[in-house]
Amino acid sequence: MTDMSAVHKDKLMDDLRVAIADAEELLRMTADQSGAGAADIRSRIEARMNQAKADLVYLQEAAVAKAKAAGHATDEFVHENPWKSIGIAAGIGLVMGMLVSRR
Repeated sequence: MTDMSAVHKDKLMDDLRVAIADAEELLRMTADQSGAGAADIRSRIEARMNQAKADLVYLQEAAVAKAKAAGHATDEFVHENPWKSIGIAAGIGLVMGMLVSRR
């Protein structure tokens, strides 16, 4: 998974949380409204909001599963190739150090 897709997924999840909170607030504000139309709209919004919450939970579980899989793959690579891992880490540290020292 690229960093940009992770950022977009995080933004989507945050936007979904905000939308759910706004819908819940709207439902609370219109709770005293009466009429068949208002009740129908409230029930549809509530159903969609519950579906959005379920989708959000699914997205979070999928993100956690992917992160765990990436962690396990990294752990296996490091255990199978310790010297290569040390070399890669040293190279990244050297490059980061050079970039930081330029400022």
